[in-house]
Amino acid sequence: MDVKAKARAGWDWLKGPDPWTRRMLAGDLALVVVMGVLGLGVEELDKGSGQRMVLSVLVVAALTLLRRRLPGTTLVAGSAAGAVLPGAFLVTVLLGWSAGRRIVGVGRALTAFTLAFLAAVGLSVLDQWSQMRPLLVLVFSTLMFLVVTLMPGLASRYWSQRRTLLRALQERNGQLLRERAMVAGQARLRERQRIAQDMHDSLGHQLALISVHTGALEVDPKLTDRQREAVGVLRQASVAAMHELREVVGILRDGVEAPLPVEEAAQPAARGVAGIEGVVEAARIAGTDVRLTRSGQPRPLVAACDHAAYRIVQEALTNAYKHAPGAPITVELRYEDDSLVVEIANGPATGPGAGDVVSGGQGLTGLRERARLVGGMVHAGPAEGGGFRVAGVLPYGAGPAGVEEESAAGGGEVADDFGQQAQARGLWGARAPKSVPPMDWDAVDRELAVKVRSRSGGVAMGCGIAVAALVLLVIVFGVGLAFLVGSANQAMIDRAEFDAVKMGESEEAVRGRMPDGGNLLTQGLDRKGPPRPEGSSCLTLLSTEPQENLTTDTVFRFCFKDGKLVDKQVYEVKQ
Repeated sequence: MDVKAKARAGWDWLKGPDPWTRRMLAGDLALVVVMGVLGLGVEELDKGSGQRMVLSVLVVAALTLLRRRLPGTTLVAGSAAGAVLPGAFLVTVLLGWSAGRRIVGVGRALTAFTLAFLAAVGLSVLDQWSQMRPLLVLVFSTLMFLVVTLMPGLASRYWSQRRTLLRALQERNGQLLRERAMVAGQARLRERQRIAQDMHDSLGHQLALISVHTGALEVDPKLTDRQREAVGVLRQASVAAMHELREVVGILRDGVEAPLPVEEAAQPAARGVAGIEGVVEAARIAGTDVRLTRSGQPRPLVAACDHAAYRIVQEALTNAYKHAPGAPITVELRYEDDSLVVEIANGPATGPGAGDVVSGGQGLTGLRERARLVGGMVHAGPAEGGGFRVAGVLPYGAGPAGVEEESAAGGGEVADDFGQQAQARGLWGARAPKSVPPMDWDAVDRELAVKVRSRSGGVAMGCGIAVAALVLLVIVFGVGLAFLVGSANQAMIDRAEFDAVKMGESEEAVRGRMPDGGNLLTQGLDRKGPPRPEGSSCLTLLSTEPQENLTTDTVFRFCFKDGKLVDKQVYEVKQ
């Protein structure tokens, strides 16, 4: 058990702060294979031994797998290993990219890259010290470090910081959007409360007066039975209007319907299909010729559709009272296979309409919107032979606005009090709290005036910087090569010139006929041949003749002592 626990702890330590998924593990193993194969190729070109090849592969694998947990350490170790193991040189590109984005703090990053630079350049100079070309190795190692390590690190750090900045801006703007939505919601709620208070104070007072006066008139002994019945209808209508006003005020004020009294709650719902018969009966009592017919097998409707059917009949009857008084009215409920059809039709008016009818002109528009919200439709227009016809089609299974979306999202979207939907998405992922409003990323992008790019855009930016550095390196190499070619004449002679020099000639005469030899190509070559005469100074030059073996150079050496030529040698030097 302890072994498993330690193995688990070691695995967690190896993963580091980043979540190491199976996909990431597979990618790291693929990188190990690719870097290992490339390293073996480099070792083969350098004619490395089998032990060195195995060591290079192991170093590449260890550095690749540990770069997430120890970005700075692997960067320094990889730079040092690349200086002495050619097979581990290419892994410094990957280590530079990883360290650039994972090392926290500019100071730490600067320290890590400085140590990596010193390790790479210092070990390279020590490795080539026997060749006595420290300046050339120093320049070349510095340029290579800038290209293969520093440039990828800078590109990676730029991409990582840019992504972090954009994420912070998006979160900040998301918070501002939520606060703005809350302020707007509070303003709407205050306005609704003000409207509810005005309705309660003014309209409620007028309805209460109507109810009181009609109640008193209903018991007047001077009224006939017919008049008393009509006054009773008026009183019941005013009481129902007061109840509905109370519900509307409750919705406007608190967003919920006002609770019904116990005696009213015990009664069946009066604002659904079941309440249509009561509306028709009240119209009959008031003297209107209204007929109600039903067809098909009755089926239950959801609350929103049930209420919509009631409102369609109520609004259509109200319009018929206003615009066609005395005309017969038919109300038909047809239960079809997939929907309920509510049709109200009235004949032409039998008398003049009311001269002063209060109408807002929005009744039919409201019916169409109510039906649309539950997935139905309403049609209104003139009927054949005169009159008017209103027909509504309401599906059985439709729910109020927002219910279908909530079901489809599996609870990820909810409808709030203002008809908006809070989507459980955005910065918090799939487990966002339901109180989080939708994140409008397009609005965030417009406010930031910055286009959010994907990871491929950051990689492209880093590759662009690396390509620019490579171009710079090529230019520097070109200038250096041109300099070396231009100064090659100061370091090379042919065999005939070497043979023409005789022993015992004065140093001044020999140096006057020969190039000065002051070139990087000849630096340190005088110490690689046969032993020099003690106390002598030597002039070393290269041969201009082509070499059969490209890995060796032919060296001409002239040694002087006491102002005379005391020794001349020809020998081969391995490059």
